[in-house]
Amino acid sequence: MTRTASTASPPAPDAGPGPTGKQRSRHRAGADASWRDRPMRKITPWLFLLAPLALLITFTYVPVGNMIYYSFTDWDGISPDRNYVGADNYTEIFTRPELFRVFAVSFYYLAASVVQIVIALYFAAVLSFDLRFRNLFKGILFFPYLINGVAIGFVFLYFFQDGGTLDSVLSWFGVGTDHAWLGTPESANTSMAGVSVWRFTGLNFVLFLGAIQSIPGELYEAAQLDGAGRWKQFRHIIAPSIRPVLSLSVILAISGSLSVFEIPYIMTGGATETSTFVIQTVKFAFQFNKTGLASACAVVLLVIILVITWIQRRLVPDEKLDLV
Repeated sequence: MTRTASTASPPAPDAGPGPTGKQRSRHRAGADASWRDRPMRKITPWLFLLAPLALLITFTYVPVGNMIYYSFTDWDGISPDRNYVGADNYTEIFTRPELFRVFAVSFYYLAASVVQIVIALYFAAVLSFDLRFRNLFKGILFFPYLINGVAIGFVFLYFFQDGGTLDSVLSWFGVGTDHAWLGTPESANTSMAGVSVWRFTGLNFVLFLGAIQSIPGELYEAAQLDGAGRWKQFRHIIAPSIRPVLSLSVILAISGSLSVFEIPYIMTGGATETSTFVIQTVKFAFQFNKTGLASACAVVLLVIILVITWIQRRLVPDEKLDLV
């Protein structure tokens, strides 16, 4: 008898027990955790912030630091010599009453800011409801804010001049006037404050309108079911919800009234007692070559605005309001 050879393969060596599913999950979790703990993971957000921080520091904080440094020197803005004079520039500012007298002009623009806030709030509340041509009125109200301030100054310079547009329009209604609108301090400041109302009402209008449109529509429906009219909806729904935006508008109004520049500088150049603190500062720097004194004026204005803003925030703090 012949024997046939066995074709069975030898048994494979024992490789030991392999990793289970739980062990593989733990391994992956450990790898992810180790990747999160890597230094690059921690500094990645700062890498994205590097460019905006560099721009902010270069074009905001560095110029402010230079301005503060110049305020303690007698630099004329041209020569490389900058002699340290200590607090002499600040002493001159606070010992010359005529330098602070220009702040009286700011009250005209502060009153105009109150008017423009009231007008903007009224139109924002009215146009937030479903009305015909409301988009057209929105564009009309916001359009003046898009125009350059220098262009507005030249337009209204011809508007208020003797025999100009305003006098021509008044003559159509039989109103004859020989009044020089920009000839006296009261009429000039009032006229230019009116121009600021026309120009900046659109900005406040957009802020208020955005805040009003963020209010849930269910609140209006519930108020209508309860029989609340438009005035009660404004008083109990709109007004409380836009309080933070209203506070922001007040801060912008105060800071803007203290730093008015374009309109009075173009229309009168600061003549007839229409000069503002900013116009006075610009004249110190570029007309009288007193950059050190101008820098001190700018620092004083910055501190005044910061203090007023701080006081306003303390008196009217932001309150978290949940209307839903």
